[in-house]
Amino acid sequence: MIGPHPVVDARRPATAGHRKFPRLSKVRTMHHNPTAPRVRRRTFVAALSLSITAAPILSSCSSGNEPPANPGEVELTFMNQSRGQEAALKQLAEQYTGETGVKIIIDSPGPADYLPKLQAKAQSKSMPDIYSSFAATDMAPFYRAGWAMDLTGELDAGWSKNFSPAVITMSKFEDGNNLDVKPGIYTVHWETQTYGFLVNPAKAGFDAEHAPKTLSAFVAALAGKGRFSVAASLTPQLLQGVASNWLTDDQIAATFNGQAPWAQDGWRNAFQLLVDLKEAGAIANDALPGGQDDNPNVETSFFTQAMGVIFDASPGISVGLRTNPEFEDYFSTGLPVADDATQPVRSPGVPGKGAVINPRGKYAKEALAFVKWLTESKQQATFAEVARILPTNPELLASGDVPGQLAGFAEGVSAMQLMSTTFTTDVKTAVVAEAQRVVLGEATPDEALANIQAAQDRSA
Repeated sequence: MIGPHPVVDARRPATAGHRKFPRLSKVRTMHHNPTAPRVRRRTFVAALSLSITAAPILSSCSSGNEPPANPGEVELTFMNQSRGQEAALKQLAEQYTGETGVKIIIDSPGPADYLPKLQAKAQSKSMPDIYSSFAATDMAPFYRAGWAMDLTGELDAGWSKNFSPAVITMSKFEDGNNLDVKPGIYTVHWETQTYGFLVNPAKAGFDAEHAPKTLSAFVAALAGKGRFSVAASLTPQLLQGVASNWLTDDQIAATFNGQAPWAQDGWRNAFQLLVDLKEAGAIANDALPGGQDDNPNVETSFFTQAMGVIFDASPGISVGLRTNPEFEDYFSTGLPVADDATQPVRSPGVPGKGAVINPRGKYAKEALAFVKWLTESKQQATFAEVARILPTNPELLASGDVPGQLAGFAEGVSAMQLMSTTFTTDVKTAVVAEAQRVVLGEATPDEALANIQAAQDRSA
């Protein structure tokens, strides 16, 4: 691994205007070993936020891909998972139709219904031409069933210039990955995601200039207010980020791979933060919201100004723009450093919004051309401006500005974790359940870690 990153300064204020953000060229990359044994359980980072049961093994069928008589005969369907990018995606689809004559239909069932509808499409052999990428564990059955085009050759042929090397690294399935997906790259992304806090100064009691610098100061600032919330489904990312105060990326990866125990001080200290927040009276309703819509509900509570601070990913900004566009008096900040940290605190980093191409669709070539167009610099700039998302294009990362509300998340780009592995499905489920039990006072951090270890052993 390359040397440690600088600590993110949570005190740096966001402004109502725009701010330059760090070049992703400063970000570390993981060293891959394609011949690593399967027991290392390698996979790429799961992309955000909802905890949905993995899709069943899916059937697939092959269809022709004959070139159309003219572009006007082509009609492509893009099944979109993200509420936040819908407006920008529709705008770009209309622009593309005007330029090429290819008709684009944007189908947005919503985040809760997205995977069930996509599964139904696969079972009925009526998959869309293009569909949103999602968590690796949820997408793997579609990839194994042949519903995703391997884009490695296209990227190697020059398409990769539209993306930062880190995003490509995180998108790659290595040989021997624990999801049994054939090595390759099946998705491309026009968004970089980091994690941190969204803060409403009027409810939290502190502004960007006086944001707590340390975890203890963060707990103290929220004590007795009952205005902090994190969705149960996002607790794995919160705990992973907090644990980075004491664990290196290699040590975190070793835990995910079953090569290091969960009963380490870094993970214990991360769970202790939940205990401290609960005992301080900081957690809303003394519990973590759960269920399929837990994070959308947490985001809604924040953007309707009922909650003071929430843990969220950078896409929450685009959700807020759609939920309550009039509300702009809030800011984002990275995770505060622990008082006794031995490592620089780092956000989990994942490739965000992007697309998977159905190679069995009638117009697979045309679908590929549209997705390539979407990832060009100008179109990524539209996503950033209209949907308020952090781009992946190196040119935009080097010179682009971001809205003030994104500034804290943007600062986290230069210090995010780039993992070649992540929680297995069983372990992630256990972390979510144990985090809730800890907050409810039903388990200690050590008891929680023992149960997570048991889930890790079962998934080995």
